Amino acid sequence: MPNGFAYLMLLIWPLVCLWLFRKMPLQRALIWSILGGYLFLPPLAEFNLPLVPSMDKVSIPNLSVVLILMFSLKEKLHIWPQGWIGRVLVAGLVLSAIPTVMTNRDPILFEVLRDADPIIFLVDQLPGQSVRDVGAVVLSQVLTLVPFLLARQFLADEKGLHEVLLAFMVGGLIYSIPSLFEIQFSPVTNIWIYGFFQHSFEQMIRDGGYRPIVFLPHGLWLAIFVVTSLIAAAALVRNGPAEKRFKGYLIVGYLAVLLVLCKSLASFAYGVALTPVALFIPSRWQIRLAVFFAVVAVGYPMLRNLDVVPTEAILAQAAEISDERAQSLAYRFNNEDQLLVRAAEKPAFGWGGWGRSLVRHSETGDILTVPDGRWIIVFGTLGWVGYICEFGLLALPLLMMGLYVSRRRPQTISPFVAPLCLILGVTLMDMLLNATLTPLTWLTAGAIMGHAEKLFAGVSRPPRYQMGGTVFDKTRQNQGKRTVL
Repeated sequence: MPNGFAYLMLLIWPLVCLWLFRKMPLQRALIWSILGGYLFLPPLAEFNLPLVPSMDKVSIPNLSVVLILMFSLKEKLHIWPQGWIGRVLVAGLVLSAIPTVMTNRDPILFEVLRDADPIIFLVDQLPGQSVRDVGAVVLSQVLTLVPFLLARQFLADEKGLHEVLLAFMVGGLIYSIPSLFEIQFSPVTNIWIYGFFQHSFEQMIRDGGYRPIVFLPHGLWLAIFVVTSLIAAAALVRNGPAEKRFKGYLIVGYLAVLLVLCKSLASFAYGVALTPVALFIPSRWQIRLAVFFAVVAVGYPMLRNLDVVPTEAILAQAAEISDERAQSLAYRFNNEDQLLVRAAEKPAFGWGGWGRSLVRHSETGDILTVPDGRWIIVFGTLGWVGYICEFGLLALPLLMMGLYVSRRRPQTISPFVAPLCLILGVTLMDMLLNATLTPLTWLTAGAIMGHAEKLFAGVSRPPRYQMGGTVFDKTRQNQGKRTVL
């Protein structure tokens, strides 16, 4: 159980956000309000209020920043995507929650035979969703999209993209301190600060040592964040001043060592593959690689639904590398097969929340399957409509950037957008394995989307935004200096 300090941190975070907006430029305050909440607020702790979504480390920062901007910004918020595809996907992701709730109003019953003479059945159930849940579910979807929509408006220029990369790098450096402590002494930070451990302690033991978790849901979440920080650091070194390159390479090396110590094979592979890409490969090829990741991430679940993925051949290849990894992959495929059968019973809008999409024992109601990848969770809870809208909205910015670089040469894009595309692309790939969709993913996608929209619109100077008595002038891209790829 979270202690009182955990709930106190959730309560005071809106005040922290307000302080950030008073002390920092708008772009930096927006990023750190969301990033800081994700990194440092307690996991699992939440306020459950009637008729509204749970208030936790994700929804509280998102709600705080949108309220601060609504009441402080002199200009109107223009967060609606420009293209009709983006608008349809945003509206679909929010409004698809309505038919999901309305088609899951029946309870799921579990009948247990306790006595054969006379015959007595004890009945347990998962409750159905009601009309009262519609508002909470829709609001939850809206809050989820806040980082995407705000980043699209406020972080789309070159300075905003640079601020995102800088925050990711700095966040990784700050997080390295408790991470190294946990690697050495065991993952106890959340226990000491917030009074509980947020996951299975056994899963934090790997290869005779520990992997860190700090205040995140799992060690895998921390590992993918270190990958994000590493790619961001590599991009900043490449595009930074020459006199600071040596210091920058030291930071890259330090984060690379931290990634190794996180003991996550997939994240380690991402870092090994993509750090040289961010350092040395032309931006247009970085973007094309990110587009490839997006196509695979969106296409794989569809192919799994059609049962055309050669799982047996994949397992055979995995067995040649490691029997342990092959067994883990076989367990994952088996769970996915069962969950896909369950999802096929309600393919359009899914089973909704409260674990209704999971396969359970018919009598006891015990959970028999473990959903790992974000895609299978979305399929089960929101169906095809929710899956297409969520993954489509995350992939759309990459597809737009890929279309832009394929049509226009030389390109006049920010040098900081390509590494963000890599970060988003590799996160989409990781979502095939884990449910690592975070506010940072939405923030990254929104910044790329806004930049792509500006490129297609030919906007050379972003608008100025005024909060209170202070004018925040979003840095205009230098028209005399073009990044030729």
